[in-house]
Amino acid sequence: MRLPIISIIGLAIAALAAGCDHAKSPQAAANDIAAAKQSAAQEVSEAHREAAKDINGASKDLQDKSSALADANAKAGYDVAVARADGDHKIAIQECMTHEGDGQKLCKDRADADYDAAKANAKATRTAQQQ
Repeated sequence: MRLPIISIIGLAIAALAAGCDHAKSPQAAANDIAAAKQSAAQEVSEAHREAAKDINGASKDLQDKSSALADANAKAGYDVAVARADGDHKIAIQECMTHEGDGQKLCKDRADADYDAAKANAKATRTAQQQ
């Protein structure tokens, strides 16, 4: 089993070695060299196109990730600002409960207005950061 494979490999090597000693004609060599140069130039050109495509894709990915990061950062800032406004509103309402009558109503109205303003400010800040 090994002998036929070894003999086939040996014959192939001998045939290749026998063909190596023969020089090509100058015209055939010039044609082959020109074809090799053209092939190499095409390969380099294709590599440049592929590299440009890869760079453009990576740039797009980076822009998308940067945008996603900015959106997440804006949302996080908004969430924190709204949580702070909620907490401040709850505290203010509890403080208003210490007043009586119209004083309590005015205090609650002021607390509600402050709460609405804080939420609107948080929303405006989030929108500005997302652009």
